Amino acid sequence: MTILDRYLFKELLVPFCISLSVLCFMIMTKEMLRLIELLVAKGVGLSAILTIIIHLMPSFLVLTLPIACLISSITAFNRFSFDKELTAMQSAGLSLLRITVPVVVFSCLIFLATLGLSQWGQPWSSISLKKLAISLIQDQISLALEHGVFNEPVDGMMIYVPEPRVGSKRAEGILISDQRDPTKPLIITAKSFQLLQDPRRKQFGIRLFEGTIHQIPENVAQHHQVEFAVYDIKMDLSSTFNIPHKPERPDYRTIMAGLERSGWRDSGMLRRLMEYYKDLGFPVATLILGILGVPVGIVSKRTGRLGSFALGILIMVGYYLLNVLGEFSVTALILHPFAGAWLPNVLLLLITGILFYRASRR
Repeated sequence: MTILDRYLFKELLVPFCISLSVLCFMIMTKEMLRLIELLVAKGVGLSAILTIIIHLMPSFLVLTLPIACLISSITAFNRFSFDKELTAMQSAGLSLLRITVPVVVFSCLIFLATLGLSQWGQPWSSISLKKLAISLIQDQISLALEHGVFNEPVDGMMIYVPEPRVGSKRAEGILISDQRDPTKPLIITAKSFQLLQDPRRKQFGIRLFEGTIHQIPENVAQHHQVEFAVYDIKMDLSSTFNIPHKPERPDYRTIMAGLERSGWRDSGMLRRLMEYYKDLGFPVATLILGILGVPVGIVSKRTGRLGSFALGILIMVGYYLLNVLGEFSVTALILHPFAGAWLPNVLLLLITGILFYRASRR
């Protein structure tokens, strides 16, 4: 690598890191309210919140890496053109194609990173988030049974466990107000309890011993009371933790089997097959976008860094609109899912070639 290559690579790296940080922060703000709710309202620890953020990063980076690559290329060549450095390079006998070599190498690295995240990073984060959610649910149950505190582990259910007696480590008694079904509100008391969970750690509940269930029917003049020796209460805490994550990668055989059964007219399966092809098509777009930034940056030499950022976002909006057009064409049975997934890349490559040719002629 020559001195010039290192210089160009450095000029690409700085705006790339800045734009990537800004883009990740912008996307993260969308999820911050839910994370703050977990921290404040649900009693989840700060370390668990940070773990959730780490597991969400692969999904964020798959979206932000191509945009950051495009913005860094536009910003670098915007400055080269404005400061006449590009003219000096060409006066030294360097063609635009030679000057673009570091951009191609840089874009290839971002392409590999995006490909790795889309193929392996997102499925890993999806599975890890499920395991983390199970762990948080267990913690939430323990929190709900904290002594001397009224807590609501799920909507419509209030649980109270009294403080243990002096000299005793184990609490005696439990009070549960179950209003999950508004038509049948229950008040349950028991002498003792224990937590329940199945071996697969997917269902949770409380087993109560020697207690009473009080029910108030619609007629307030009546009262139903049932005594029990053992009574199990199941709790669905999946809605308590609204942890966002990307769905698992679609299975090709399942999709094809569904399409064969529907005669290739199931719009849902067609979208899933298109997403399957996009797993490779979107990372390839990163490579094209990095090269596209070269002629765009040369043409828009007076826009500055903020202008380059806005221009990069505008180009990506156009790219996503092309994706929407491709998806519409697939669901309308106009294009094959493979063609719909790769149509934006083909058009983007065509535009890049035309702009690059015109910039090199200039």
